[in-house]
Amino acid sequence: MSAARWPRVAVLLVAGLLAPPLSPALADEQPTPVELCATSDPRLAELSGLAAGAEGRWAVVDGGRRVQVFQLAPDCSVQQVLVGGVDPYDVEDLARAPDGIFWLADTGDNDRRRSTVALISLSADGTARLHRLTYPDGPHDAEALLVDSAGVPLLVTKEPAAPAGIYRPNGPLAEHVPTPLSRVGQLDLPPSSTAGGPVGGVGSRLVTGGASTADGRLAALRTYTDAWLFAAPDGDLLAALGRPPVQVPLPGEPQGEAIAFGPGGALLSGSESPPGAVGKLRAVPGAVALAGLAPPTTEPPPDAAPPAPQSGVGPLQGIVVALALSALIVFGLGKMRRKK
Repeated sequence: MSAARWPRVAVLLVAGLLAPPLSPALADEQPTPVELCATSDPRLAELSGLAAGAEGRWAVVDGGRRVQVFQLAPDCSVQQVLVGGVDPYDVEDLARAPDGIFWLADTGDNDRRRSTVALISLSADGTARLHRLTYPDGPHDAEALLVDSAGVPLLVTKEPAAPAGIYRPNGPLAEHVPTPLSRVGQLDLPPSSTAGGPVGGVGSRLVTGGASTADGRLAALRTYTDAWLFAAPDGDLLAALGRPPVQVPLPGEPQGEAIAFGPGGALLSGSESPPGAVGKLRAVPGAVALAGLAPPTTEPPPDAAPPAPQSGVGPLQGIVVALALSALIVFGLGKMRRKK
């Protein structure tokens, strides 16, 4: 959300600390974010969503009259722009599904008056599809999108005066009629003393972006000041959001909304930039390990074939074979004794 829009919702912020929050788990060590590069391209001034993988990094921004996904070079310059023929209303987040499709969360609604929001899928060839969604309980502003390992999206709302809502489509996404959403949970992040953001302390509890690892074992939700990691060793992101998170401070971001997991387990973050300022893309190395998970292996390209099953005898098979041989030997020895 652009900083210029904040007066519209400022009256709601007073009640932002009313609900009891989750109790966070604290990592033994909190690494300091390191700067990767400067997002000096003016097209990235309102950076609101990130995605990353073995092939590179991608970004989306607030506003615009067409779908655009910016591919970033290692120095944060724009390498290319994927464009789709859809006119969005307010794109807030970006995710990349395991099949390589980009998903844009056209879910911004600062004034809470949209009758529908949307998810937009964008393939590498520029094919864009619009999937409208309806909330079961009235309009919400949502800036965070998670996609699990099965490709199922979760929307997390930005609620100044209540816990964030977690919403999931009732079924497969349609193109010609809106797909109903179900409220499947809620989330109340704890307050934080991390400095940053445009609205003071209450901004430490407003959900402004989301990301999940490609294998679905870890989700991150961010506020203006921190990232919160939710471990899902079994791939159940919804269940993970109900457990205490691990806090990763992201201090000093003027309006942090973008977040993604990079190769090797790093957590990437970015912020909208004030007029005339240069933005920064930063990384927290080893964030996956902070959540108690092993770093991910190198991600294969989206069109890569799954690994072939390994031949030979594995550890469990070896045990079974050994037991079977032992039984045969005992049986044979018994028969020998009886013949004597």
